[in-house]
Amino acid sequence: MNIKELYDHLCDLAPKELSCQWDNDGLMAAADLSREVKRVLISLDATEAAVKYAAEHGFDVLLTHHPMIFKGPKNVTPLSLDGRRIIASLTGGVTVMSFHTRLDAAENGVNDELCRVLGLEADGVFGDEEAPTLGRLATLPEGMTLRELAAHVKRSLGAPMVKLITLDPDQVVTRIALCGGDGKSFTYPALHEGAEVLITGNSSYNAAQDGAECGIATIEAGHFETEEPVCAVLAEKMKALGLYFERYTSLVEYVI
Repeated sequence: MNIKELYDHLCDLAPKELSCQWDNDGLMAAADLSREVKRVLISLDATEAAVKYAAEHGFDVLLTHHPMIFKGPKNVTPLSLDGRRIIASLTGGVTVMSFHTRLDAAENGVNDELCRVLGLEADGVFGDEEAPTLGRLATLPEGMTLRELAAHVKRSLGAPMVKLITLDPDQVVTRIALCGGDGKSFTYPALHEGAEVLITGNSSYNAAQDGAECGIATIEAGHFETEEPVCAVLAEKMKALGLYFERYTSLVEYVI
């Protein structure tokens, strides 16, 4: 299997049409699309350390969720972080491909996997104008207080901490909205769908506070913690394709 064939397989999992218009994902850096793929490194982020690790350990592809190139560098030199990442990729023979918002929205992508890890079964989708099917909705068979739900989320994700923003931590809820990563723009769409709480990675102070006053609580469990589980999905895909893979984490958040 070559680079182009692997990319096409992953586009079947996360079609390009699911990407937000503002997003930049797909092939980030590739010197030769016909190169054979034997080893794939999977990481949430295409950090400089991840690219260098891939090069130093003989990986042909670095497969990530967050794009290595987002807004687009104005130059490629060792003087900028983007430049160093690109140079390390091309000189090290590592193709970088990233699947961002399309993997959030895709079936069995970021938010479906977040549901699975939390022991929930998605029964609907929701979103904002740019990504109308990115988020997931789920129903608790039996009610749970927000305090209990927050503790469950923390435990299930292995998060160092979670933040619950609500007017009543002992409110019993059954209808849940989920959006891994940055979910601040999904507060009101979730409320519109009847959700009583939004589980996300991080929101904004105003979005969470205003949401609480309007009747929807927010549980912030960490950007990394709510998205990293999708790396297991990518690993299973590599396994199914018969490719050697490893998972890599270059950054870890600590709560002191």
